[in-house]
Amino acid sequence: MLLEGRIAVISGAASPRGIGLATTRLFAKHGAKVAILDLNQDAAEKAAESVGPGHIGVACDVTNPEACKQAIAKVIDRLGPIDILVNNAGLTQPLKIMDIDPKSWGLVLDVNLSGVLNLSQAVIPHMRSRGKGSIACMSSVSAQRGGGIFGGPHYSAAKAGVLGLAKAMARELGPDGVRVNCVAPGLIQTDITGGLLTDEMKKKILEGIPLNRLGVADDVANIFLFLASDLSAYVTGSVLDVNGGMLIH
Repeated sequence: MLLEGRIAVISGAASPRGIGLATTRLFAKHGAKVAILDLNQDAAEKAAESVGPGHIGVACDVTNPEACKQAIAKVIDRLGPIDILVNNAGLTQPLKIMDIDPKSWGLVLDVNLSGVLNLSQAVIPHMRSRGKGSIACMSSVSAQRGGGIFGGPHYSAAKAGVLGLAKAMARELGPDGVRVNCVAPGLIQTDITGGLLTDEMKKKILEGIPLNRLGVADDVANIFLFLASDLSAYVTGSVLDVNGGMLIH
């Protein structure tokens, strides 16, 4: 088991068909105890219970720095020292550039980008004090190719910001023994995309994917496992593409 005895925090992980819960299950399979962070306490607790004993659910609004600090303190108190943080929480909106108003811009940037900063800041002092840790951040192929299927330009901007933030954190935190990396998925079939893809849309999308299939949550979870484990001990500041070849660069 790759994560035996380790404690992980995964944000936005209560969705039944989401990448966060798939990652939680995989981490648990490899011996980790996981704290699921989500906006809704009940949903977080139910998701943790579905994984098995020893895992916990904690309410946390990642757009609120103080809420992030309180959530991390609860995790440390209940589970112990944190080894892994997966900044997974996010949302998207299918808007065109001229339809983006200040409220939409603020919401998407706050959750997808500020949320990464807030939760990372809450856990960094703890990891620094221990001289080790792994932080993995969720970006997107939309950040790399200038748009995707569902996300608007503000989503692309937020996810591009995550790439820059994670690389800067990796450079700064490397001497402290803390690694920071990004995962950039392509189109993954989750609750966010569920019901929105018509057969015609799928056919068109698959024409641009060399592996000729859409991704599933486990495809991304496997990469988070790699980044959380010692298999990636000499990897920091990287961006790992999980897109079936949708973007080759």
